[in-house]
Amino acid sequence: MKTSTLALYHCFALLWYMFLSYSILLIKAEDRPSEVFLYGAQWKYLTVLNLVFQAIFYGVSFLADVLKLIKKLRTVKYVISCRDLLFSVGAFPVATFVFVSFWTLYIYNRELVYPKSLDGIIPMWLNHAVHTAIVVLALLEMIVTPHHYPPKKKGLTLLGFVSIAYISWVLWIYRATKQWVYPLFGLFSPVFLAAFFAGSIIFILCIYTFGELLNHVIWGDSAVILEYKRKGK
Repeated sequence: MKTSTLALYHCFALLWYMFLSYSILLIKAEDRPSEVFLYGAQWKYLTVLNLVFQAIFYGVSFLADVLKLIKKLRTVKYVISCRDLLFSVGAFPVATFVFVSFWTLYIYNRELVYPKSLDGIIPMWLNHAVHTAIVVLALLEMIVTPHHYPPKKKGLTLLGFVSIAYISWVLWIYRATKQWVYPLFGLFSPVFLAAFFAGSIIFILCIYTFGELLNHVIWGDSAVILEYKRKGK
């Protein structure tokens, strides 16, 4: 795909995620169901944090495309490195984790993750946009753009820190409000909850490994060479 076409695609994706983030933030506090508490606002939900992260990633991707088009080769190397790190450690694994975990729990018992009372507040298209389309865009990004993954130990460590940071945020909210961000957690004993969190971290690390493998299958060992050859085009 030509750099100019990629730039248009990344610009569209950036605007799309900005629009979704804005749409979520437009939901008024007084419209919330009784089981959705105010502390932490929307920022306590991984779905919303993922939208913001995706917007940042596509913003950096668009910047990389623009720099390639205007021949800023020295600067673009740094921006591409940031873009690839954001994709490998955040954009792909987090989007995939949100998709798989949300729909698995939704099918099992939607009240544990997305109460039916939200249907009157969040339209169906928005629900699918933030929980389904995210993985489609992540896979499309994998197909249209070669990404250089960091050394596995570094990538897994960074993603592990991100996962622990979010779990710490969830625990902090519970400590402050005595309410769980997701009702599911209230059903677990402390030991089972710790096991659940550990399993979630292992699962997202597996998604990282899958993304690295998929990137290699699509682009092979020449991913970095292909990317840098396109800089001047």
